[in-house]
Amino acid sequence: MNMVDSFEKIPVQIFDNDKQASASVAQVVAALIREKAASGQHCVLGMATGSSPKSLYAELVRLHQYEGLSFRNVITFNLDEYYPMEPEALQSYHRFMKVNLFDHIDIDLANVHIPDGTIQKEDIREYGATYDRMIEEAGGIDLQILGIGLNGHIGFNEPGSSRYSTTRLVALDNSTRLANEYEFPNISKVPRLAITMGIRSILSARKIVLMAWGNHKSTIIRKVLEGNVTDQVPASFLQEHGDCTFVLDAGASQELTRIKQPWLTGVIEWDEKTIRKAVCNMALSLGKSVLMLTNEDYNNNGLSDLLVMLGHSYDINIRVFNGVRDTITGWPGGKYQEELPRHPERRLPERKRVILFSPHPDDDIISMGGTFIRLHEQGHEVHVGYQTSGNIAVSDEFVMRQIDFGVEFDTNFGIDQSRANRIWKDASSFLKTKQSHQKDTDDIRSIKGMIRRTEARATCRYVGLSDEQIHFMNLPFYETGLIEKYPPCEVDVEIHMDLIRKVRPHQIFAAGDFADPHGTHKVCFDLIMEALRRLKEAGDPSVADCWLWLYRGAWAEWDLWEIDMAIPMSPNQVAQKRHGIFIHQSQKDGVVFQGSDDREFWERAEARNARTAELYDQLGLPKYAAMEAFVRWSY
Repeated sequence: MNMVDSFEKIPVQIFDNDKQASASVAQVVAALIREKAASGQHCVLGMATGSSPKSLYAELVRLHQYEGLSFRNVITFNLDEYYPMEPEALQSYHRFMKVNLFDHIDIDLANVHIPDGTIQKEDIREYGATYDRMIEEAGGIDLQILGIGLNGHIGFNEPGSSRYSTTRLVALDNSTRLANEYEFPNISKVPRLAITMGIRSILSARKIVLMAWGNHKSTIIRKVLEGNVTDQVPASFLQEHGDCTFVLDAGASQELTRIKQPWLTGVIEWDEKTIRKAVCNMALSLGKSVLMLTNEDYNNNGLSDLLVMLGHSYDINIRVFNGVRDTITGWPGGKYQEELPRHPERRLPERKRVILFSPHPDDDIISMGGTFIRLHEQGHEVHVGYQTSGNIAVSDEFVMRQIDFGVEFDTNFGIDQSRANRIWKDASSFLKTKQSHQKDTDDIRSIKGMIRRTEARATCRYVGLSDEQIHFMNLPFYETGLIEKYPPCEVDVEIHMDLIRKVRPHQIFAAGDFADPHGTHKVCFDLIMEALRRLKEAGDPSVADCWLWLYRGAWAEWDLWEIDMAIPMSPNQVAQKRHGIFIHQSQKDGVVFQGSDDREFWERAEARNARTAELYDQLGLPKYAAMEAFVRWSY
């Protein structure tokens, strides 16, 4: 018997990734638009902004351009807008909708409604009532698209919002401002207010689809779907709606009981990792080492099936303990001196060629610095591919400091400084008057890129690499000068293929941390996978003997049961990694895109590495100061 419905109080659809999920939602939207058009009616859509609906809007644009989907009968009402906010500002939801959807379809702009972030504050109450009345006069919303905030907000209805709230001005929760900081130069520039449809307005829609992508959304998704209705989690009010569906990718679903503890929801197929997951989670929740678990523990925690299938708890404990133990190695490139059948990596070749792909110019040292150093020290030929310039993550103040140094340097050494002075004058003038909707000049972007390259190069030299092992890929998709990037293109894939062919790696390490708030990690990962897929299908010898390992650490960490290789670190090695991270001075003492975690990246990495080591210790394995974890990935 499947017991999923006893946990989840709203219907859920789970897809492998956001593109598949968005394609499914787009078909629902398209079918509704066509159905309404066929009967001569308008289709009224409630629209959302943020990262979640981007792939949906891209698919709707594709359906319009290639499959004839017309939006002439569509009326739209957006959920919210920052306040105050000019429509042309980079962070404006007016601009977001134009760039991602309206500029590319045949919608009548007279039918587009987005809250106005320039209304005088004293007029907003009346404006909100008018906005709700316009929705009613249009016949009500047929389909409302929603995303969800990390604190459970829908629209900008923060915790504490009433079930009966209507369109109004609201104060943004600090967690929301921190989560949205990546859209702005710094936290002080993030608006403290917003205009939003209320909970009552949202629940009045005839059909609702909420979309959520990424493991960073998984905790709140479980709370909404499996918890009680409460105004402290505004999205939980959706449990009261008669036609609401949650559409999730694999990451956003990972905390649901059906995924995290599937043995509680019905009959499942047990494999080695599922057994490890069940037993390790039970041991940690009980505060026991794996080898101390008893038959009674298995029976009391919903795992009696394992006793039936595998026998006594003693045998299961040994099996799981050995499996976790065998992930630990101090030899990430393989221990060539002796044959170890269960070692995570191959013994030969003794000296492996390695590509460490780093989405940003510091992900290598932040996420796997200890392993990076060890691979080099153990004689492997390590190459680093810095996938993007990372130029938008350098603060304007840091740029001015570097330009000032350059001018001072030229002056002191008698170097021709005419061009330096011009750059200094132009940059200084621009940055002093720079508005939130302006992107940097080409010169400033070039300087920011140089800053990131010099820091990355210095880090590689700190590890011991030669300049020939450092590759700045400068992927074109990233080079917009804005948070919003170009779609990945053929050139992005070919750059990866060229580097792989050049190095002919035995190992590739890539970022598998998709909680990155502006999506660069995921785009970079997809480009690597596409390059590997093409090379493999072509029978290219450059990937004939290559294993792919994924790291995390900057934004999240692997769950213990997922780990295939864990590299332990001593206190001295932790300090060595920290010093490598410190070389990236432009990313210290205040990061441009901080996210919701106010710690610096070195603090985040150390805490996560220490936590991984602590979990191994709690299971009864040797205690280390820290551990870097990896998952082997198929391609």
